[in-house]
Amino acid sequence: MLKVNFKFSSFKFLLLLWSTLLISYSTALAGDTGENKISSPVPVQVAVVQKKMVSEQISLVGTTEAIAGSTVAAEVSGVVEYYPVKEGDFVKKGQLLARLRSTDSEIRLKGAMAAREKIRANLQNAEKELARFSRLKDADSIAARQYDEALYNHNSILQEFLQTKAEVERLCYEIKQKEVFAPFSGFIVKEYAQIGEWINFGGPVVTMLDLNQIRISVDVPERYAVMLSPQSKVGIIVKSISNDPLWGRIYAVLPQGDQNSRTFPVRINLPNPDVKIKSGMEAIVTFNLPGLESVLLIPKDAVVVEGNKRLIFSVTEGKAMPVYVKVIGYYDGNAGVQGDLKPGDQVVIRGNERLRPGQNVRIE
Repeated sequence: MLKVNFKFSSFKFLLLLWSTLLISYSTALAGDTGENKISSPVPVQVAVVQKKMVSEQISLVGTTEAIAGSTVAAEVSGVVEYYPVKEGDFVKKGQLLARLRSTDSEIRLKGAMAAREKIRANLQNAEKELARFSRLKDADSIAARQYDEALYNHNSILQEFLQTKAEVERLCYEIKQKEVFAPFSGFIVKEYAQIGEWINFGGPVVTMLDLNQIRISVDVPERYAVMLSPQSKVGIIVKSISNDPLWGRIYAVLPQGDQNSRTFPVRINLPNPDVKIKSGMEAIVTFNLPGLESVLLIPKDAVVVEGNKRLIFSVTEGKAMPVYVKVIGYYDGNAGVQGDLKPGDQVVIRGNERLRPGQNVRIE
């Protein structure tokens, strides 16, 4: 009986020992993996913080609008027979917008062409008569009055022929204008007709906007407006699209200001090749002024967006340490910032998207 208990106790002991060793090994393995994962340096690229004198800047809110817009009108009246576009469509220059029924004009054209041919025949006969009377007059074989009557008859028929010819041309032009085409490439933003509706002469068909170029209007206080000059480069941020700055140029500082607010409208051109920017969006425009100020500059790629905050990762003793900054302006690809930085500090410009505070980094 004692022998059985000994065997059973030995089995239990070995099983307990095996379990303890297995748990210890697993724990050690997991701890080693986590430690390696944390301590494994992340490859990054860095740049050095610089302090430079740059132009003083002001930032103002403006509004985007299409640089070209048009309410396309019909040059002739008629019933809409075909209307292939709708609001929101993008159409290319020369694309059909609407077709008006031309049956009546085509019938009138046939009548005008028949009348023209009849008068053409009369004109040819009158030309022959005039030539015959002209020879008789030269030979003093007829009275001058007879020649004058032949000449008058010829000229009268000629004017009648020219009139019917012009009527044919007018009707051909009218039929051609029954089709309304897009004057430029752009978006349809408003419809004015539907199939079966009557459009009057000069009546609207659609309103179009060309968004390949955007115009931004900003009201600038007069103390700053007098410092601006056309063709000056400006930085633009359309927050609904991106926080990355775009670059445009001033094309006009209008001379007529608002006497109540003492502001002057400034117009800025901005390329919009991918037409992401729409008319009516808010744009923050940064103007460079003649004065200079000392600013800490870092590449704009160093700035990481965290909600409404901006931060950079500074490399200190091989570790990435977050520093919250305030962006005060953009200068030719660099961002002017305020924060706990000093010239010569290294900031991460590549590989900063997934860094964690205190993470080990390896500069490449």
